[in-house]
Amino acid sequence: MALSNTLFKISSFALCSLYLFGTTSGQLSATFYARTCPNFRIVITRAVNSAVSSEARMGASLLRLHFHDCFVNAMLLDDTANFTGEKTAGPNNNSLRGFNVIDTIKTQLESLCPGVVSCADILSAAARDSVVALRGPSWNVVFGRRDSTTASQSAANSNLPSPGSSLSGLISSFSNQGFTTNEMVALSGAHTIGQARCTVFRNRLYNENNINSSFATSLRPNCPSSGGDNNLSPLDASATSFDNRYFNDLINQRGLLHSDQELFNGGSTDAQVRTYSSNAATFSTDFANAMVKMGNLNPLTGSSGQVRTNCRRTN
Repeated sequence: MALSNTLFKISSFALCSLYLFGTTSGQLSATFYARTCPNFRIVITRAVNSAVSSEARMGASLLRLHFHDCFVNAMLLDDTANFTGEKTAGPNNNSLRGFNVIDTIKTQLESLCPGVVSCADILSAAARDSVVALRGPSWNVVFGRRDSTTASQSAANSNLPSPGSSLSGLISSFSNQGFTTNEMVALSGAHTIGQARCTVFRNRLYNENNINSSFATSLRPNCPSSGGDNNLSPLDASATSFDNRYFNDLINQRGLLHSDQELFNGGSTDAQVRTYSSNAATFSTDFANAMVKMGNLNPLTGSSGQVRTNCRRTN
């Protein structure tokens, strides 16, 4: 699952502890802003709903921002004289989007309750609201994350899986973050929404054999063997609706990315793909649980980090 070069198919992803049960997670809490900014969730939800209503693809983009930030902690920071940010890392360059939506939310929250709600918490809530806006499952988000004050392009390059990843590479990338193989498959299901650029699936169209021939033929006019790098194709056949169609497509060898089809290619994850393809409720439950875990990967809390007033730069 190249949650990494698509519209999260599958921020700061400084969000993200592995204590997953109940309403708190380490120092995180569902009621963290109850007194300091009680209406912050309304602001986020309204902004996300508006953005997704204008462009359904934005829901996938915001989900992907959250994923990437959880894996490397500072996706929103622009480059500075002191460090090179993560936006231009290989898995992110020319593919991440949705920063303007996060900027809008941050501006509104700074007007409502200055210096209170972190960019990391905005990303976490926006990812959940995006999935819900596209008719997917919800999950309980806890808050209290703080924002990273530095970024690491090398970490982004090494930690994020690519669209060309093998199954073993995907398993390893997610295992390094504490995820089981089943959780990796569930999170890959985020590719049921959004689109990908021709440049990240061209090789699959022209050089791989485990692809439905009519599917490949239908995509080639929009993704020629050269040129058209930024032309888009949907990640599954119902890319504006969060459902389990992605897994049915894999069974029919209609995975758009190499890393997608790796999940159903005679390997250890075939059975899990079949389960999700036939049981949408199981997929929704497993995806939501995995997103709770993702949203709580090694968060900065307490006196660590800061609450940025501008998500693109440190205070």
